[in-house]
Amino acid sequence: MSEEKLREALRAQIKNRAMMYYHIFNEIRQETGEEKATEIMKRAIYKRGFEVGKILAEYAPSDFKGLRDAFLEQVVPDEDRIFDPEVRRCDEQELELKMRQCPLKEAYQEAGLSDEETARMLEIAGQVDKGTFEGAGFNFSGETWRPGKEGCCHFHIRPRK
Repeated sequence: MSEEKLREALRAQIKNRAMMYYHIFNEIRQETGEEKATEIMKRAIYKRGFEVGKILAEYAPSDFKGLRDAFLEQVVPDEDRIFDPEVRRCDEQELELKMRQCPLKEAYQEAGLSDEETARMLEIAGQVDKGTFEGAGFNFSGETWRPGKEGCCHFHIRPRK
């Protein structure tokens, strides 16, 4: 299989994950309501991120260059092609990353979800990133995509106090 076909298969699998999140969320939402379904999904996805974050723990509390390199090489699939990460800042105080594209967002939009529902699903899915960086031993704040915004997630990773 060519590299391009592998890349497309990877993109398709990420989109598949997005739609699995959506269908699981929708089933929970029908049983418990939107607020409780959001809470449950965020909690579960955060836990998986926290587990993943352990592979980055050696860079805590403040080796942001090492964290950046390891995250982009070991956690972000297909180097910089799938999510197109932009390093906006990497110094002794903060690592700031902006994902300029996102197959999850594409999947939700292709499925016909409204902007509001796409934003909700990305907020839920974004808990994996929060869990990853907190599991690695850092403070994390991030913004997920909102209608009218370019790209997708925007991360701020700082030393844990």
